[in-house]
Amino acid sequence: MVLNSTGGAPEAAGADGAAGRDGRLRIAYSPCPNDTFVFHAWAHGLVPGAPPPDVTFADIDVTNGMAERGELDVLKVSYAVLPWVLEEYALLPCGGALGRGCGPLVLTREPGTGAGLRGATVAVPGERSTAYLLFRLWAAEAVPGGVGRITVMPFHEIMPAVRDGAVDAGLVIHEARFTYREYGLHRLADMGEHWETATGLPIPLGAIVARRSLGAERLRALAGAVRTSVRMAWDDPEASRPYVLEHAQEMDPSVADRHIGLYVNEFTADLGESGYAAVRALLTRAAAEGLVPPLGRGALDFV
Repeated sequence: MVLNSTGGAPEAAGADGAAGRDGRLRIAYSPCPNDTFVFHAWAHGLVPGAPPPDVTFADIDVTNGMAERGELDVLKVSYAVLPWVLEEYALLPCGGALGRGCGPLVLTREPGTGAGLRGATVAVPGERSTAYLLFRLWAAEAVPGGVGRITVMPFHEIMPAVRDGAVDAGLVIHEARFTYREYGLHRLADMGEHWETATGLPIPLGAIVARRSLGAERLRALAGAVRTSVRMAWDDPEASRPYVLEHAQEMDPSVADRHIGLYVNEFTADLGESGYAAVRALLTRAAAEGLVPPLGRGALDFV
């Protein structure tokens, strides 16, 4: 799903992914409640001195591809895609999704264990999603012999596919943590619990990246705009509510509130030492397993 801020198809980016309509910065994030909550103030011109954004809404698998192609100025992406995009984009120290007790879940129709996934067909929300990277690290230990086949689906289609028997298991993210029981499904494993037990670190999920060619001064200003937008959302959560529910895909308002409460936290305002440690640990472990390219020295440095 890809929509621009007016609800139509987005304009094509120039060869260098330069600014969009009226010279505004081109930014893409998901319509999920945590993103619309975080970016409401900036998107609506409420952050003093912030550059006006030209917003595109897109699912995370789409924004990952946009970043790999260098299409926009600022994007919400999976931490798992960073090794492929950090040459062109810088990781902003704020605005993303990282926390505790918020990891992806593996769901099945019947209770079971990881060993029961041997040879199974598993639906995942993206080949370069952080959820799938965490799943691969877990499955290397928990699924002797490995799963049979991976199929990529939009995240909102995964639970119905598991329920209906189209796949044996599904890796789910976002508000599915709160709604999977409504589909009669069982939680086989929690990727976040596995990660936190193994590392003691918070779970890195989604990152905000910005084009390095914008320059250090503009990158710092962008980080400041994002951080201010987060704090304004916390100071007046009702201000963003119409924007959040407009894009929440008919989500129950109480589920949207729980979604925000889980995914918007102190790490959204600032990654801090433990946040950066979590990102480095994820990508270092994944590189050691040959799942992602190794990061270059200083690749996660901001400016």
